[in-house]
Amino acid sequence: MNWLNDNVNALALLGAAAILILSIGVSLKYIKQMKTDKSTGELTKENWDGIGEYKNALPIGWALSFVGTIVWALWYFLAGYPLASYNKIGEYNEEVKSYNAQFEKKFANPDQATLMSMGEGVFLVQCAPCHGVTGDGMNGKAANFAKWGNEEAIVASILNGAKGSSYPLGEMPSGLLDAESAKAVAAYVMQEVSSVKKSKNPALVESGRALWATCAACHGEDGKGMDGSAPDLSTYGTAKFVANVLNMGKKGTIGNMPQFNDGRLTNIQKTAVGTYVSSLAK
Repeated sequence: MNWLNDNVNALALLGAAAILILSIGVSLKYIKQMKTDKSTGELTKENWDGIGEYKNALPIGWALSFVGTIVWALWYFLAGYPLASYNKIGEYNEEVKSYNAQFEKKFANPDQATLMSMGEGVFLVQCAPCHGVTGDGMNGKAANFAKWGNEEAIVASILNGAKGSSYPLGEMPSGLLDAESAKAVAAYVMQEVSSVKKSKNPALVESGRALWATCAACHGEDGKGMDGSAPDLSTYGTAKFVANVLNMGKKGTIGNMPQFNDGRLTNIQKTAVGTYVSSLAK
């Protein structure tokens, strides 16, 4: 019986023997008491079919245990382990906050190559499922980025309308201008309004300026969208414009593009996506 050489086993055996002896002794005592003793306790006034109930005071041990449990519960929830001291969601949020701080510090001043690499990675995860891995829009299911950020895209928006906008002034209707007028306005936007400051058709810029009033009703005289009421065309063709679209979201043909201002992307990542998307149109 080498297992008795283990102190834990020996103590367990001793405890079991003590419990067994006490159980037998207490059982014999109460069996004898049931045979010989007669109750002399005071009965309550109520009885049921002649069966009465003794008046039994609450045992001191029970009372102390009850009060002690209340005291312990108050200590446990208010001091020992406060309810607001820890939870898994809080731990996750703290980890995300710490990671984002490290990310922002590391990529505080990214160069063009870093933005392109980061933007491509985010694009493939967040954008490619709808826009395609090459950004071609998958046969019209979503925006074709190869045809975005230039005068042709502006002309298409004027002629066909801008659907799915979530700006306060709503969607831009189609047919506001004819094809030639739309081409002139596109030249004006790219050279005079957008920060690109370059048009493929500089000869049409002045004609576009005269027609700009049709667009200024929503976009403002300066094209900046009148404090967020409509898209800011001064950023059209740049990474900032793409970042604004990510923040606003859009109703697409195959579903709604979510607003990415819910924390899933940082500002640096949005700029990176904008940089990458802008490169697809060149």
